[in-house]
Order: sequence, then structure tokens, then C-alpha cells
Amino acid sequence: MRFEGRTAVVTGAAQGIGAATAALLREQGAEVVRLDRQAGDGVVQCDVTDKEQVDEVFAGIGRIDILVNNAGITRDNLLFKMPYDEWQAVLNTNLTSMFLCCQAAQKVMVPARYGRIVNLSSRSALGNRGQVNYAAAKAGVQGLTATLAIELGPYDITVNAVAPGYIATPMTAATAERVGSSAEEHQAMAAERTPLRRVGRPEEVAAVIAFLASDEASYVSGQTLYVNGGAR
Repeated sequence: MRFEGRTAVVTGAAQGIGAATAALLREQGAEVVRLDRQAGDGVVQCDVTDKEQVDEVFAGIGRIDILVNNAGITRDNLLFKMPYDEWQAVLNTNLTSMFLCCQAAQKVMVPARYGRIVNLSSRSALGNRGQVNYAAAKAGVQGLTATLAIELGPYDITVNAVAPGYIATPMTAATAERVGSSAEEHQAMAAERTPLRRVGRPEEVAAVIAFLASDEASYVSGQTLYVNGGAR
């Protein structure tokens, strides 16, 4: 029960890594507020690219000890074919949303002189064909994380990032469909390129996020931890 008495906010929490993270934090004692674009069973509707919505929802939550910025989308395409609106949508959802949520959360964390922020980056931050928008956004997440760690550190707020490799989620299944493959075939190809010879599971990423959100990681800040089965 390492999160007993803590309140955590998880964005993009309706499925995949976000859902697994919310479940683990709750299992370990946290009161968890799950945010997503669509309201659902225990999920609060919030478009994290909309500053007014973010400010209103976060103000309504009150106490925030932990923020997990997980919301993200993909709109894959080669540079010469990528529409501007798909570039903008991915940057807004994967990077600008984190700025907005961190800005809203620090209003509570700074006076409390405590906070744990974990941002979702990706191995794609190192570059990935057909993902110029996604790679740029996820690389930006790492810069955002390092800078916020410097700015918020004096208030005992740690800021770290987790960069997953190929994780079996609805997002990667949708990617497989877009390239004319089944999720199983796509995962098998990714596994062949991974030293552990398998793809990751959402709960494996959630475990790393939970560590960084805990007091066990109280002297870890400004870091990006890759969770990718040893892939290079």
C-alpha cells in the first residue's frame, strides 16, 4: 500500500498502459482519477489538449500527489504524405497536453511541496520511419521532463519519463491494421527485433511508472527510462 493517502491523476486511462497504471496505483492504495477523451465507467471526460477543460478538471480534483501523463495518439505517415493536421494533432495530444497538465498540477503540488510526475515518451523518440510527428513529440517529452525536473525540484517534485518499446495495446493493434497486418503478425515481427524475443505488456510499463511515482524513487528526477526488452 505504498500509495495510501495519495491522489493520482492518470490521463489516457481508458485502455492500454493508462488503464494498467491506474489499476496498479489503486491496488497499491492511491485514490485514482482516470481521465480520457470519452467518459466511461469510472473515467472522467477531459480533452487534455484543451486548456480550459484541463484547468477546470484539475481545479475540481483538488489534491494531486501524482500525475501520469499517458494520453497519446498516432497518425503515421511518411513525411511527404503527412497532412499538416495530422502533424498538429499528434504534437498537441502527445506533447502540448503534458505541458497543460503539468502546468495545472503544479499549482497544487508547489504549495504542498510534494509531487511525482511521470510522462510517457517512447522508443520512437530516437527516430522511427513513418512517425516523424510521433517521434518529434516523444523526443519533446524528454526535453520537457528534464526541464521541469530542474524547475520543480526545489519543491520536492520529481519529474521523470518512461519510454516504452513495442507494447501490446489497442494503439499498436491499430498501427498493425493501418499497415495491412494483424496484431499478432505485427507483434511477431517486433518480437524478432527484440532481445527478449517478445513484445511488452501494459502492466510491465505500469510497474515502472509506479516505481517512479513512489517515494522509493524520491531521488530520481529528470530521467527517461526505456522499457523496451533490450532493443536498440
